[in-house]
Amino acid sequence: MSNSVLKLQEVSIFQNSKLVLKNINIDIHQGEFVYLIGKTGSGKSSLLKTLYGDLQLTNGHGSIVEIDLKTIKEKEIPFLRRKLGVVFQDFKLMNELTINGNLEFVLKATGWKQKELIIAKVEAVLKKVNMHTKGHKFPYELSGGEQQRVAIARALLNDPKLILADEPTGNLDPETSVEVMEVLLELNQKGHTILMATHDYGLILKYPSKTLKCEDSKLFEVVQRKN
Repeated sequence: MSNSVLKLQEVSIFQNSKLVLKNINIDIHQGEFVYLIGKTGSGKSSLLKTLYGDLQLTNGHGSIVEIDLKTIKEKEIPFLRRKLGVVFQDFKLMNELTINGNLEFVLKATGWKQKELIIAKVEAVLKKVNMHTKGHKFPYELSGGEQQRVAIARALLNDPKLILADEPTGNLDPETSVEVMEVLLELNQKGHTILMATHDYGLILKYPSKTLKCEDSKLFEVVQRKN
């Protein structure tokens, strides 16, 4: 049985009928940490949107967490997103809810019903990102780095096979970026597969890993030089 969590074959991606990326062939396996790089407008966001069902895959073949991206129906997209963890640059936390409230809201929205299980799950994911003492606080009471840790915890709620991180350090200072990066790497070491879009080449140099680059409407692996 294949341990691929994401496989695209001869895929082309369009945004408003405009070709963004063509002839994509990638295969990401369980447990990998993969960077996605490229200039603004090179197609990184369009690729990620295709992976979590925001853009329809019309050309080529693609599967993600054992779901066919070409044949998925609109009503099945919430099911796809429950099998993924998505981390955004701007956190997307609800300021009117506490941290615990934010995470409980997601669990209830994805079908969790038993209060005891919800409370236990929230505490477990917050512990993974060292935020379990901050559950009573509101997002605006936290630093940017702390909010991003909570966003990562939220992505872990439904035990995803793949975490898509879209510029997770983009709004953070360099020191905080390293802290958030180390949280992601620790999760990766525990078996989580991560695809991370980033502009931060300093992080790639500090924590080298497999790197895919969007450029000239193509996606290709960057061969890293060894010192």
